[in-house]
Amino acid sequence: MTQRGWVEFEHVSIGGIQIVTASRRELAEAMVQDCISKRKNRLQPARLVYDANGHALSLRETDNSYRHALGRADVIHADGGFLVTLSKLRHKRAIFERSATTDLIHDCAAHAERAGLSFFLLGGSEEINAECAKILQNKYPRLVLAGRRNGYFTAAEEPGVIQEINASAADVLWVGLGKPKEQIFASNWVEQLRASWVVTCGGCYHYITGDYPRAPAWMQKLNLEWLHRVATNPAHLLRRYAVTIPHALWLAISR
Repeated sequence: MTQRGWVEFEHVSIGGIQIVTASRRELAEAMVQDCISKRKNRLQPARLVYDANGHALSLRETDNSYRHALGRADVIHADGGFLVTLSKLRHKRAIFERSATTDLIHDCAAHAERAGLSFFLLGGSEEINAECAKILQNKYPRLVLAGRRNGYFTAAEEPGVIQEINASAADVLWVGLGKPKEQIFASNWVEQLRASWVVTCGGCYHYITGDYPRAPAWMQKLNLEWLHRVATNPAHLLRRYAVTIPHALWLAISR
């Protein structure tokens, strides 16, 4: 999806997905510029910002609805560290750094606080959502949290959820519903959403609250955070990672 007037990025292709080479700072700065731009031109649709990791590469090949939703993205950034490493081995213009959504939300919050932009947090349980909002507000006291809502709603309730988001007049909507639901939800409603950026963020709220622990810095640096996630949440992740990691690596290398 190309939108005149928005910030544009260079890309590299990995596993069939066009991933931006931008740094986290560049993404956060683009968010500010885009939001200010949309305030001057309300006819611009929301910009869809999705993350890519091993799960995304694998799911794109096995889920047609997710594949279609991913094709509507304006920005796909490297949430998975191995994508950065592969880009450096295979492309002249490599991805600058990993932009894990759990880190990116803090970069964006700091920039939004200075620019006077507002967030809406969608997803997670009521308890996790509320705690995440509290932590962000404490860490970034001038950040405007225009609204929040848990992620437990039916398809029939989605129009009402969209109305609630739009009524908040939030500049940036964070959607933490998990793959593929969050990308499909965002893509289905992009024409109706009035936010400037719609950013999918998976289990980000859980990591901010500490409900899910982050891997040590050395594991993150070595692209081993996935191993830490499996070790700390095997019931939820072991089976998924056992399938998606080999599949994603094959896709990334073969394509």
